[in-house]
Amino acid sequence: MSESLDEQLAHHARGMRTVGQAHGRERPAARDFLARTVEDLFAEVWSRDVLSDRDRRLLLLGLLVGQGLDDQVAVQLDVSMRTGVLTPEELREIVVFLTHYAGWARGARLNDQVEDLIERFMDG
Repeated sequence: MSESLDEQLAHHARGMRTVGQAHGRERPAARDFLARTVEDLFAEVWSRDVLSDRDRRLLLLGLLVGQGLDDQVAVQLDVSMRTGVLTPEELREIVVFLTHYAGWARGARLNDQVEDLIERFMDG
């Protein structure tokens, strides 16, 4: 059975709200790739209530650091601070923890990213 138009619109709206929550700010109207991301990832995965946003953020940070995806790590660190999901003390503890699993080089890079972010937040 296919969804009614009202159900599809509600589904999309739920995805857009969750994008805003996950990224700490509202996003412009979605098209193509972003539309699929909103509908699949945010409306279906991020909006589930089994894991908290904090749990999801911690899992995502561990995955991104482990894969060496520094640009995406920077985005997630920034959102974590802006939304209050993680504190500077918690971010520093994540560095210590992940360094032992992701390796010294990735841990050192993460430490630089975290300290730069904290400094920007303290100055701004």
